[in-house]
Amino acid sequence: MYILVVGLNHKTAKVDLRERFAFSAHELPMALRTLRDMKSIMECVIVSTCNRMELYVVCDQLHTGEYYSKAFLESWFRIPKEEFEPYLYVKENQQAVNHLFHVVSGLDSLVIGETQILGQVRTAFLTAQGEGTTGTIFNMLFKQAITLGKRVHTETEIGQNAVSVSYAAVELGKKMFESFEDKTILLIGAGEMGELTAKHFHAAGATRVIVLNRTLEKAQEIASRFKGEARSFDQLADSLQEADIVVSSTGAKEPILTKENVEPVLRNRRSPLFFIDIAVPRDIDPAVHDLDQVFLYDIDDLHGIVDANLSLREQEAKKVAVWIEEETKEFQEWLQMLGVVPLITALREKALAVQEETMARIERKLPDLTEREKRVLRKQTKSIVNQLLRDPIVRIKELAATSKRDEAFDLFVQIFALEEQLEEKQEKPAASSTLVKSFSNPTLVDGKVSISS
Repeated sequence: MYILVVGLNHKTAKVDLRERFAFSAHELPMALRTLRDMKSIMECVIVSTCNRMELYVVCDQLHTGEYYSKAFLESWFRIPKEEFEPYLYVKENQQAVNHLFHVVSGLDSLVIGETQILGQVRTAFLTAQGEGTTGTIFNMLFKQAITLGKRVHTETEIGQNAVSVSYAAVELGKKMFESFEDKTILLIGAGEMGELTAKHFHAAGATRVIVLNRTLEKAQEIASRFKGEARSFDQLADSLQEADIVVSSTGAKEPILTKENVEPVLRNRRSPLFFIDIAVPRDIDPAVHDLDQVFLYDIDDLHGIVDANLSLREQEAKKVAVWIEEETKEFQEWLQMLGVVPLITALREKALAVQEETMARIERKLPDLTEREKRVLRKQTKSIVNQLLRDPIVRIKELAATSKRDEAFDLFVQIFALEEQLEEKQEKPAASSTLVKSFSNPTLVDGKVSISS
């Protein structure tokens, strides 16, 4: 068995292609079952977001797993493989595991450290688990990945600092005011950037938002999203009088706020006025900054905050990268041990069967044994079995971590004649070499893994 990731993301494909490969929430269960029924696919999880589409599969052969994963995409979306194959990436085994850990940690995102992807991966896994398309391998892998993602976002500051201009404006506001609860945000212009900035201030606790725009209908549309108030542009002076924070983002060619029209507003104010100019060209004349009780920040100031925070996130990302390597190694060790468990189980079962047959013969030949004597004999014969098995089991575990694990497994099966025991645990008869290379583990519960919120 092998682990594969077949996908495309914001690094390999533009949005016009990514949107053609999006799975809607209602069709995802059927897609999972369809993928799981493809030849060679044993387990699967589908991660589908605005920035990525990834098929995670456990397959019995790498080349057939890759082929049928691509065939699934071609069939499901009805897009010829030639049109999307150049944009796909394929990662195998350890690289696939390492990639998943990068994804949940936010290191593979458009914005380093973003937290939304962790919830999206968690939802994708739980959906697949609910549809019965995961098993021992992915139940363990995704549980470990989600736990790592939570650790990254609770034990580092990778997602704590603004890396967008709109949110950097909120950080500036927090330096001026301890709380936005009793503050008024004045949004001049109803463009996308201004709206996003107002959204962040609203989320940070601002309870009053005034939207000023030359087109009142557009102002009303934006204001309704924040339970705010829409006003026409001729109410600018009154609105400035009421505002604590002014966010300006119009498309004007010349400044709409100058020192001359801001200065009169200040005469009747006791509190400072905080301006954030995110327009290019600038909406606010730099001379406004010279006025008392006025603080003016433009797009370059905000970019400075963003750059500093990106640098901090990159430093935190280096710490996370070390964790990812450790987690990848830990999962590989678990995977290696998983392959040896069926052999150990088969050997123990065969040895204990011999011990039970021996005890049965002893009891037939010595019918007068007391119950105490039988218990003593049973205990001592089991002790002999355990002592004889101890060294072979230790050695095969050690060999499981080497490059010659498959040859060692085959030899182990042959020496102890375990073919019959192993075949009984499979639904279909198979050669011993195939059986011992399988990731499936008959001694482990192949049920669902519970993940806390």
